[in-house]
Amino acid sequence: MKLQMRTRLSAMMFLEYFIWGAWYVTLGTWLAGPMHFTGQQIGLAAGATSVGAILAPFFVGLIADRLFATQKALALLHGFGAVLLFVASSQSSFAVFYSLILLYCFCFMPTIALTNSLAFRQMNDPKEEFGSIRLLGSGGWIVVGLLIGAMKVEATAMPMRLAALSSLVMGLYCLTLPHTPPLGSRTDRLSVSNIFPREAVALLKERSMLIFVIASFFICIPLQFYYAFTNLFLNQVGVQNAAGKMTGGQMSELLCMVLIPWFFRRLGVKYMLVAGMGAWVVRYLFFAYGNPTDAMWMFWGGILLHGVCYDFFFVTGQIYIDQKADAGLRAAAQGLITFITYGLGMFVGSWLSGFVVEHYALATAQGTVTYEWRSIWLFSAIVSVLVLLFFLFTFSEKQSQVRLAGSKEAELDGALPQ
Repeated sequence: MKLQMRTRLSAMMFLEYFIWGAWYVTLGTWLAGPMHFTGQQIGLAAGATSVGAILAPFFVGLIADRLFATQKALALLHGFGAVLLFVASSQSSFAVFYSLILLYCFCFMPTIALTNSLAFRQMNDPKEEFGSIRLLGSGGWIVVGLLIGAMKVEATAMPMRLAALSSLVMGLYCLTLPHTPPLGSRTDRLSVSNIFPREAVALLKERSMLIFVIASFFICIPLQFYYAFTNLFLNQVGVQNAAGKMTGGQMSELLCMVLIPWFFRRLGVKYMLVAGMGAWVVRYLFFAYGNPTDAMWMFWGGILLHGVCYDFFFVTGQIYIDQKADAGLRAAAQGLITFITYGLGMFVGSWLSGFVVEHYALATAQGTVTYEWRSIWLFSAIVSVLVLLFFLFTFSEKQSQVRLAGSKEAELDGALPQ
C-alpha cells in the first residue's frame, strides 16, 4: 500500500475513535453532575451504544452494502450524527436527551464496521496492513482523553460538543476518501440470513463454542460498569484529571496487543481467556479498595489492567472464532458474536449497572448525589468471578483442536499469527 493511502486511512481511523472517545468516557460525569440524572438514566444513556451495535449489522449488511458507496454512507451518518450530538448537548430532559443519543448511536455504531470495510477494500494484504492503520484509532481515543482532561471540562457539555464538531469534520473528510462502491446487488433479496447465515449460527451447537459465547455475553455485564461509571467514580473520589489518567488503559491495550502472540503460544486459548476474565476481577477489587492518596497505585492498576481485560479476552476470542469458522463464514461468525456481546450483553449490562449504581446512591448535605462505590465495584467483581469459574470448569480447548485437525484448510487458515 502506498504511503499516501496509508496516511488517509490512518487519519480516518484517528477521527473515528477521537469522536467516540470525546463524548463517551466522560458522559456519566456530566449526566450525574450538572444534569442531575439518576444512576439508571446514566446506565441507559451509556448503553445506547449497545442498542446501536444490535442494529448495526442489519444496517451494514442489508442497506449499506447494497445501496450506497461506503464513503458516502460514512459522510451521511457522521454529518447527521454531528447535528444529533450538538442538539443533545443542550437538552435538560432525560427523555429528549436519551432519544437523541439513541438516534446518534444508530448513526455512529454502523460506521465502525464501515470504516473497517473501506480500509480493507484499499489493502493488498489486510492481515499485514490493517493493524498499523487501526492503531491510529486507539491514538485518537488517547489524544482526546488527554485533551479533555487538560481542559478540565469533564463535567460539562463541552466533550459532547467537541465530538459533534469532530463528527462534522469526519463527515466532510469521508467525502475525500477513495470511491468504494457497494459489493452487494440492489436486486438481492434482503433477509436476516444474509447477515447471520445458518452455518454461522450452527457453530453454537458445538459445546466449546456455546460456552465461549455464554461467557462472553455475561462478562459484558460487568464490563459496562467500567465503561459507564469509571470516570464518574474517579471524579467523585477526588482523582485529578481522571479523563487523562484513563487513557492509560488504551496505552496498555496497545502494549498487550503486541504481546498477544507471545502469550498465546504459551497459554493457549483457554488460559488467555481465563487471564482476561481474571483481570476484570482484580481491576474491580483495586477500584473497591483504592483511594486517591496512599492507595492511588490501586486506581492506576485498575486502569492499566484494561489491556489485559480487553485484549486477552476479546481479541483472543476473535482469534478463537477465526480458528473455529470456515474461511467463508468468518466475517459472519465475528458479526454474530459481536451482536451477542457488544449488542445484547452490553445492553443488559447497561441496564443492570444503572440499577445497581442507583441502589447504592447516597444523598449529601449539599443536596448532590454520590454513591457507595466500594459496594458497586465488589458487585462487579463477584459477577466477574462467577463468569470466570463457569468458564474455567466447563470450557475445553481440546474439543476445538480435534475439530480443527479434521480440516486441512482450518489448520492452515486458523494458524496463530506470528
